Amino acid sequence: MIIQIKNAGFAGHDRVRLPYSKLKHSIAEVLKKEGFIQDFSERMEAGKKRLEIKLISENRVPKIKGVLRLSKPSKRVYKKFSEIRPVKNGYGAVLISTSAGIMSGQDAKRAKLGGEALFSIW
Repeated sequence: MIIQIKNAGFAGHDRVRLPYSKLKHSIAEVLKKEGFIQDFSERMEAGKKRLEIKLISENRVPKIKGVLRLSKPSKRVYKKFSEIRPVKNGYGAVLISTSAGIMSGQDAKRAKLGGEALFSIW
């Protein structure tokens, strides 16, 4: 999902459509709150639920410059709240799956929650 969003931005697209899942919906909520995407919505296409994400670009330069997947199925990466660090000196964000749901690293640190570090984005 994240790579598709990044590639769509670099290709100059203003939106991207993905198959819907609750996890993708939660990630899109956090990305919108952090200011990496403009908006998202759920749509029905050919009887299947889709997630449509509107991207932010300034003069055809995408807001999302890069992403780094931290946790993979072969190697899960977990972080305590004390181990969460800023990404790119505060210009990026890390998304963490906590017991309270998906949240940014700053929110998880404020709530003193650790969890699985999904990816970092800048």
